[in-house]
Amino acid sequence: MLRSSHALLASLAVALPTAISAATQQSFKGEYTVSVHGLSVAKASFSSSYEGDTYSIEGSVSSAGLATIFDDTRGTVSSKGKISGKQLQPQAFRADYKSGDKASMIDIRFANGTVTATKVVPAPKKRNPKNWIPLAASHLASVLDPMAATVIHADSLDKVCGRTVKLYDGEMRANLTLTYESKGSTSVRGYKGDTVTCRLDFEPVAGYRKNRKSLDYLRKHSRITVTFAPVGQTGVYAPIHATVGTKIGTLTVSAERFEATE
Repeated sequence: MLRSSHALLASLAVALPTAISAATQQSFKGEYTVSVHGLSVAKASFSSSYEGDTYSIEGSVSSAGLATIFDDTRGTVSSKGKISGKQLQPQAFRADYKSGDKASMIDIRFANGTVTATKVVPAPKKRNPKNWIPLAASHLASVLDPMAATVIHADSLDKVCGRTVKLYDGEMRANLTLTYESKGSTSVRGYKGDTVTCRLDFEPVAGYRKNRKSLDYLRKHSRITVTFAPVGQTGVYAPIHATVGTKIGTLTVSAERFEATE
């Protein structure tokens, strides 16, 4: 399930090209590989469609390579909403996963950028108030779901970094702060050109357990970078490469395909 540090990794792994369409429908395709120590552990494929001021994204994620021996997980993810100025406003997010015989689901509903309902199956266990940081209503305003949180609207590559994204994964609220690191270039199926890399700092806000080791590692020790590329001439930038330092090694998310299909 999308929980705590897993939510951050999932949001990077499901990053995909997103675009604004002024009048006609535009469609994009993103295909990604997730690896650790050079070994593939997951695959993701996404299709997105944009028409007027609305967007719709659907995708699939699955374990790959040796990871299937230990955790054969498969799932589908969807997100839809509106585009207001240079901001995405989610309306609905849903993730359905199955690991072996165990199924899980997260469904989040929004109105004007604020979370109105969250359903998680199986339901979270009872929390110990002594070490749990609870969510407040204020934490659920102006937030993005794990898919919408990967997309940046900016006037140029120079202005992609230097911002904080408010992420809500169905249980935890976290801030993802992007700071400029470097410029470069890349070539993958569907895109060849300039990129910008941002350092990403992870800060849990609420909806998590104090002193959780995985979160403490992400916040204090993990080095996370995200490389963005422009999606056509839309003024939208999406991740084309990302690295996340973990206790078992660096997790790498790489796009194998990043292109417009219409």
